[in-house]
Amino acid sequence: MTSEPITRDSDVLFPVAISIMANHGIGNLIIKEKSKPSSLLTEREILSYLVRRGDIPIEPIKDILTQSFAPISPRMSILDAAKLMISKKKRLLVFENEKLVGIITASDMLRGFRKTGINPPLDKVTSKKVYECAHIDSIFKAIKLMYQKRIGSVIITKHDTPYGIFTERDLLVNVLSQKVVLTEKLGNYCSSPLVTAKIGIRGNDAARLMASKKIKRLALTDKDKIVGIVTARDIVEAFYAE
Repeated sequence: MTSEPITRDSDVLFPVAISIMANHGIGNLIIKEKSKPSSLLTEREILSYLVRRGDIPIEPIKDILTQSFAPISPRMSILDAAKLMISKKKRLLVFENEKLVGIITASDMLRGFRKTGINPPLDKVTSKKVYECAHIDSIFKAIKLMYQKRIGSVIITKHDTPYGIFTERDLLVNVLSQKVVLTEKLGNYCSSPLVTAKIGIRGNDAARLMASKKIKRLALTDKDKIVGIVTARDIVEAFYAE
């Protein structure tokens, strides 16, 4: 669990909320109404809004689409929390006596699962379809593809060779918080070099590698060719299934 999660009232302006998320390195900002958590602003909602509207308006968050959450008790087991996260596809907020005390993300959950020593296979949770953009393509082309395919990242190639990865976090930190125009080339704002692992890596090993590199998405290779992507949430699902 991440304790003391960052919150803001619903009248906070959209650009300010983005700056807060970028500066704190968080993918979820908890929005409050009348001093109580009401919803979440996530990286996915920011990307979706940007593709649909083409810009980030100076409007309060209460006028922007946000995501609901699932409330849980700090005494809920990690397996039950994983089941809830997977089945509801929601972030988990932790409440003690009706007071917000934390948030549980997929990365938080992986830290707990890693301590179990379980090392599940990832073949059933790996995304085999890999989407790519060239390093000279525009940022907007990448985020439009991510929006259309409902994915959180695209692989960036340079001279037909994997060069990096562009994620929702890169959009937030490298583009929006720096006020970069969306016609700029992807190669200047993606995460590079690309972190990869061989296909067949198991859950605990992948989680350890991702934690050491501070990433949430891992490209999987077979004979130096990228054949899949696995995310922190995918690995949570693999641990739960095991």
